[in-house]
Amino acid sequence: MKKSLIFFLLFSTILHAQDSFIIKDVRLFDGEKVHEKTSVLIEDGLVSMVTPKIKEKYTVIDGNGKTLIPALSNAHVHAWSILSLKEAAKAGVLNIFDMHGVEMMQQMMKQYNDSTNYSNYYVAGAAATAPEGHGTQFGFPSPTLTTPEEAKEFVQTRINGGADYIKIIVEPWKKTLSHETVKALINETHAHHKIAVVHISKVNDAYKVLQNKANGLVHIWWDKKLSQEQLATLTKNNSFFVIPTLLTSVKVLKMIRKNSPEGAVLTDEELKAEVKKLYDAGVPILAGTDPPNAQINYGTDLYKELELLVAAGLPEIEVLKSATSSIAKAFSLSKQGYIKKGYTANMVLIDGNPLEDIKAISQIHTIWKTGKKVAR
Repeated sequence: MKKSLIFFLLFSTILHAQDSFIIKDVRLFDGEKVHEKTSVLIEDGLVSMVTPKIKEKYTVIDGNGKTLIPALSNAHVHAWSILSLKEAAKAGVLNIFDMHGVEMMQQMMKQYNDSTNYSNYYVAGAAATAPEGHGTQFGFPSPTLTTPEEAKEFVQTRINGGADYIKIIVEPWKKTLSHETVKALINETHAHHKIAVVHISKVNDAYKVLQNKANGLVHIWWDKKLSQEQLATLTKNNSFFVIPTLLTSVKVLKMIRKNSPEGAVLTDEELKAEVKKLYDAGVPILAGTDPPNAQINYGTDLYKELELLVAAGLPEIEVLKSATSSIAKAFSLSKQGYIKKGYTANMVLIDGNPLEDIKAISQIHTIWKTGKKVAR
């Protein structure tokens, strides 16, 4: 009996040690600030302590010359299989936000959220769009609506199907929803204490949906510039975020410009200037890439989006926030997006310093999901 008890205690201690470790003398970006030469204690999948000195009772990982950051998030994807979740996780992208898809498949994929080697998966269900509108052309059944009176049932059905937030499409290059219907959808979403995000491509549509209290935009507009007067009005009366998807815009607009009159589409530099204008006005910028559009992948292509945000003039620390804590705040993720006491140990250890050179983000040493190593 005593031998069995000793074996059990020894076995439990070994298991506990495997889930508990110290990253010593590392540069830490905790989601808000940078701490030089500190140490982080992980116990049972959670951040237990952040301090320059920790008693070394567990396995120690040398953090010298490395940077520890919260796991990355991608705020705009369309995922079609669990392979997408695996690809994202291998790149340190442990949260992805689907903006339109097949609801039954989405709910099946969400069952992998507790699996170490798969990204956490959040969904909008089917996006709200008009009959023959954008989102109906992809070959799978997509529910539509036409009037404000249909908003209540549409939103309730998405939430009953497991939607974490509601996506609305305003795309005038095809048949599209009226702004009255969009406003009704936003109001109904808020009545359920969910956030409403909107696909736009034109600046005046962006201005209108934000005036109607949309929580965020999932693209930057590309037809013309937002005026300073419009921006001042929006930021005075509203709180919202923008997911610019610059990588998608740069790739897709290259083709659109070939068939458009000169000046009908903003240049790449003008697009980046619009993002910088929003950032300077205090609007949270979130990182998202919209894969698989333009053959963008679910993992490492997020690094390219971060490089474009730096090229737009955002400081590296703010760009790191755009893919970590800012997304966690915008989508109300519990105990994620930061490396602080009590938070889930979803983390990426980098060989180098992305706070000085964002390209270092690709030099991954180790990825952890709830304190367990992600297979790479």
